[in-house]
Amino acid sequence: MSKDTLLEFPCHFSIKVFGSRDTDFEDIVLQLVQPHVAELERSDLSHKLSSGGRYVAVTVHIIAQSQAQLDAIYQDLSDHSAVLMTL
Repeated sequence: MSKDTLLEFPCHFSIKVFGSRDTDFEDIVLQLVQPHVAELERSDLSHKLSSGGRYVAVTVHIIAQSQAQLDAIYQDLSDHSAVLMTL
């Protein structure tokens, strides 16, 4: 295990991404994450609408290979204008 992270790679990892419901947000998230996770499929994503219905939370379930991979995914998600927040 690396001293820079508490995770042991490879490992199951979930990334939650928040955005506006009025976009094709699930498609956007898939397009942003797929270059980093070649085997990623739409079935690896789930979503939930906010109580008011204006926002959507998309959860991406991956097998993370490294901290560098996760950092790159979070950077690409954070850089996109449709992404409001990532967890």
